[in-house]
Amino acid sequence: MTRQSGKQQIAMGKNPERSRDHNRRVVLDVVRMHGSLGRMHIAKLTHLTAQAVANIVDELVDEELLMEIGRLRSGRGQPPIQFAVNPDGAVTIGVEIAADHMVTTVLDLSGKVRSETIMPVENTNPERIVPLFAGEVKKVRKRFPSKLLGIGVVMPGPFEIEGMSSVGPTTLPGWSSINPAAVLSEASGETVIVENDANAAAVGERLFGAGRTISNFCMIYFGVGVGLGLIHDGAPFRGAFGNAGEIGHVVVAPRGKPCPCGQRGCLERYVSLHALKEKLTEAGYEDTDFAAIEVLHRENNPVVKEWISETADYLSPMVAMLENVLDPETVILGGALPDAVIDEIVAAMQTLPVSVASRRTRALPRVIRGQTGQLTAALGAAALPLFEAVTPKLDISPTAADTAA
Repeated sequence: MTRQSGKQQIAMGKNPERSRDHNRRVVLDVVRMHGSLGRMHIAKLTHLTAQAVANIVDELVDEELLMEIGRLRSGRGQPPIQFAVNPDGAVTIGVEIAADHMVTTVLDLSGKVRSETIMPVENTNPERIVPLFAGEVKKVRKRFPSKLLGIGVVMPGPFEIEGMSSVGPTTLPGWSSINPAAVLSEASGETVIVENDANAAAVGERLFGAGRTISNFCMIYFGVGVGLGLIHDGAPFRGAFGNAGEIGHVVVAPRGKPCPCGQRGCLERYVSLHALKEKLTEAGYEDTDFAAIEVLHRENNPVVKEWISETADYLSPMVAMLENVLDPETVILGGALPDAVIDEIVAAMQTLPVSVASRRTRALPRVIRGQTGQLTAALGAAALPLFEAVTPKLDISPTAADTAA
């Protein structure tokens, strides 16, 4: 059950004490969003009984997921004890496996990044990546011995699509015939959640960035390629096979540039980070990493400027199409590009085509920049198990709700 509070959808608990797992998530989520709360305030916000909240809070304190932080001094009578998420109660590990690098991040329970390492890789086939992944997890577990909620891994999609998966410079060759979650779980000895990079980035924005108070948004994600993450009613929308939002292979220029997927004129051939680097290389620039792009943009480099203009031209109708089909509150742009570059793309898209989002009164602009920065996907990877642990399932069914706490 949910109720609308402004633009933020707040999940409510279920009484009598049913679906304990759901109610635990509700309590953790409301405390996380507010910073600190007393039991009665939690009960009021979640619509749970005072006794149910007391039992759940005591349980979460015993598990070190919540902690007491003293009493709130206000009004008459005994001040209420306040509770907050315990940052040291648990950690999650996030790993981004990209076409040319692997990023490992560690988040504590409050969402703070505790560790972050970037490893360039030249060979991304499973035989090379799996032992590297297992080694990184082992290092993290040795450094952070607290409770591990899980490991999130992000990889570029699409998954299991004949002729499209593991093809071209924006994908990972050799992974299409194996189950990556099973292989990585076995290698690390831990539970691994695998998600495509755009969906993970949207989860990261939902928990820690521009989407924190937005229940329905689209996120256009610039990885090596380009993808779309969808948040619907506060939760990621993945589709039947985890490939929802695969906009990189939507044809935007018929008879345009050939794409490794077999089509011509795919969006990814024009607006992706790979497309920008390709343009720079053709113009004679050898250094095309993040820092180099940042400098070139600051110097008003004509190649970068041309790419930004072209990207805005192709994304504008895409944004309008997404609005007409999905009716999001906003569209967020983010990923492995400097903030200043994304800001200029957003600015260049100000004259957007008319869509269902063309309303005079809007709480948000139609397009905004994300807030989780360059390592959005890695942060989103670590956020996946955290999201599973602390975020209520907004679509919980009546049957599930009837399960005894």
